[in-house]
Amino acid sequence: MDKILNYIDGKLVEPISGNYLDNYNPSTGKVYSLIPDSDKLDVNIAIQAAKTAFVSWSKTPKQERSNILMKLADTIEKYSDDLIKAESKDNGKPESLAARVDIPRAPANIRFFAGAILHDSSQIHDMDGMALNYTLRKPLGVAACISPWNLPLYLLTWKIAPALASGNTVVAKPSEVTPMTAYLLSKICIEAGLPKGVLNIVHGLGAKTGDPLTMHKDTPIISFTGGTITGKHIATVTAPMFKKVSLELGGKNPNIIFADADFDKAVSTASRAAFTNQGQICLCGSRLFVEETIYERFKKALIAKTSKLTVGDPKDPSTNLGAVVSKDHMEKILTKIKLAENLGGKVLIGGKRKIIEGNLKHGYFIEPTVIEGLSFDCDINQEEIFGPVVTLIPFKTEEEVIEMANSTKYGLAASIFTENISKGHRVAASIDSGVVWINTWLLRDLRIPFGGMKQSGVGREGGFKSLDFFTEPKNVCIKI
Repeated sequence: MDKILNYIDGKLVEPISGNYLDNYNPSTGKVYSLIPDSDKLDVNIAIQAAKTAFVSWSKTPKQERSNILMKLADTIEKYSDDLIKAESKDNGKPESLAARVDIPRAPANIRFFAGAILHDSSQIHDMDGMALNYTLRKPLGVAACISPWNLPLYLLTWKIAPALASGNTVVAKPSEVTPMTAYLLSKICIEAGLPKGVLNIVHGLGAKTGDPLTMHKDTPIISFTGGTITGKHIATVTAPMFKKVSLELGGKNPNIIFADADFDKAVSTASRAAFTNQGQICLCGSRLFVEETIYERFKKALIAKTSKLTVGDPKDPSTNLGAVVSKDHMEKILTKIKLAENLGGKVLIGGKRKIIEGNLKHGYFIEPTVIEGLSFDCDINQEEIFGPVVTLIPFKTEEEVIEMANSTKYGLAASIFTENISKGHRVAASIDSGVVWINTWLLRDLRIPFGGMKQSGVGREGGFKSLDFFTEPKNVCIKI
């Protein structure tokens, strides 16, 4: 059985307590590795290592930092196959999805920011010849980066890459639910020659590792992706310390299908948006609003499309949906489906646990589920489920669907399908979401600002927004 280790000051080390947690393979429901049950002592040592490394790393020339990070990206690619298999085994997602999305994005994230720091520029303001002002951007110190379980390596590198590129050092806490690729990244960092203490990875539970990390006096900057409840907690405990905080939280994203949309494209994209990664992406479209005149036709087409999706072995290339991430999460999703039925919802397809005979019979598989008949403001359509569940809601007018789409406390992402580009622009401007797609979904450009409105988060990351977040501006005024 694999024993995962912490990565502190350039070395793989056991937790000081010697205690470990069980790590489950979601596809089999069995323990297959052990996770460090780290605590405040481990976190303190990691922060001290990062603090010491910051002295030299922050002064390392940008070109040298870029070269080191480019080598790290190359080494990640060298182990792509191992990372793909590990991500699938640890998370439950199909290997084909990890190969197409998760693992390629890790080196891409690092290369992007390693290149971006070489093309940054400073602002200069001339005061009518009397003085010149110029702005410097300086790293802050030790960045606390906390990443979620749904896209483990993808989102971990999305945080550490700009933090390191801009001259900070990092203490990262991956999710204790999916720690394996972060552990493999630790080994990769050692092979790639990343200077010791620049990146530290501490595994463990949120209360025992996340809290000491975010509340430590020497972590002035925090980047967190995860649930809204945890985000609220981080915001509450760090506010009196005046830390710089970026929170990317939950979503209850609307996909809006107008009658003039490209019908086949809308059906295909809506299905992909609902069920990719078993619906465990914060950007998934879990509320599907369909214009009344095409509602019945669209419903039949979506059910037909959903019926062809294969739930099965993540190693099988033909599998569309693997297992959800944990037993607790599976039970939460099934409870939400039962609540939907109690509220008068009709399950059109799916709605049950999927039992796969053989070695996977204890795995956490759920059928892709489509539900109709629920009001737009019921609990199911207001709270994040984060599973392979989508609700269908008809609408009559633009104004009505905008009101329904904006009715939740979230505002992360939305998709609009229409061939009327003026309508697309108009509705996009009225939707309370940080990201709006028109006639597509999950089409990402690393340069764009990413983040949510309302309780979907605070701040923006992505492109130079990330480099701005991980640095502090300083104005210098020179009297002429």
